[in-house]
Amino acid sequence: MLLSNCRLPDGRAGLHVLVRDGRVAAILDAPPEVPAGGPEIVDCGGALLLPALTDFHVHLDKALFGLPWMPHAAGPDRMSRIETDARVLPALPAGPRATALLRRCIAQGSVHLRSHVDITPAFGLRNLEAVLAVREAHAGQCHIQTVAFPQAGVMRAPGTLELLEEALRMGADLLGGLDPCEVDRDPRGQLDALFALAGRHGVGLDIHLHEAGELGLFSLAEICARTRAGGLQGQVWVSHGFALGAAPEARLLRAAAEMAESGVGLVSHGAGGAALPPLLRLAELGVSVLLGNDNMRDTWSPYGTGDMLERAAIIGWRLDARTDAAIAALLRMMTEAAPRAMGIEPPSLAPGGVASFVALPVETVGEAVAQHPPRRLVVYRGRVVAGGGPA
Repeated sequence: MLLSNCRLPDGRAGLHVLVRDGRVAAILDAPPEVPAGGPEIVDCGGALLLPALTDFHVHLDKALFGLPWMPHAAGPDRMSRIETDARVLPALPAGPRATALLRRCIAQGSVHLRSHVDITPAFGLRNLEAVLAVREAHAGQCHIQTVAFPQAGVMRAPGTLELLEEALRMGADLLGGLDPCEVDRDPRGQLDALFALAGRHGVGLDIHLHEAGELGLFSLAEICARTRAGGLQGQVWVSHGFALGAAPEARLLRAAAEMAESGVGLVSHGAGGAALPPLLRLAELGVSVLLGNDNMRDTWSPYGTGDMLERAAIIGWRLDARTDAAIAALLRMMTEAAPRAMGIEPPSLAPGGVASFVALPVETVGEAVAQHPPRRLVVYRGRVVAGGGPA
């Protein structure tokens, strides 16, 4: 494939990117002579070419895309949403809904996704079966990592631990968790069980932690301690970590030091109804920080479009990240750090790099995030998967 008339993030324009065997073969100032039967030529029309995006926290199995609009039915608290899941979703096959959301994400340039999948007594393993089938069907268009997620809790939902173990045997990549104090009211029981299960299967963990204040900081410290004890540095993530958003300075610094020392990362979607952790500052303090869309048009939220650039713009707005340097730091979380955290080679606009790209009709990285216009082209490992060619 030859991507012609491209602009690169370093400001160079009018370049031509030659792709061969899923990697960048060359970046040329002038278009090469293309023999008959040579590479497919895709004219980028001067668009900015960026490395493809990673959505590090999504719930494919919860999505309501592909269905008629359903008004939000849950109450304002977390337990009401969990109960609404159990009441509404079993009657709606997960595969078509997950596919509809996934295709939206790919069209917006997200070709690497970490999807939490509900594993509960109400759902059993059928949501995981559906998402694994969707992953297989789209293997040539994206990379999906799955988390076996105990949405209804662990200790309070008998049989869940056994289901989680079976989910790992079926092929789930990581083990999830949820608010050990507020949901299970048994932090030692939940965390000991989850870390033991992860250790037996040699997988990492990604634990939803919505708990606020000292309660959330306590749970975070317990997660960090178990990560260090189990030698799991770099394999454990806390999603949300709202307690970090309102922590006093001394407590924030102590928590950041614990996370950096234990290699526990933070994943944020910039929730509008909760205190937002100081993501850029935490990154400066040595915490691995990544971004995700989380719930999108599902039983938890009617909002969300699948666009990680839009999500980064929301997060940047909430962080008051106005400079191009700050915006670029947010983008790197989605293009460089996140693929590495998934254990895959990040895409790169350099000779030899993985040829997964997204093209936008803008001039700079700051404009791409702040304005997030429609994508002109999405390429995954040398194959056009959205816009500008066959899907």
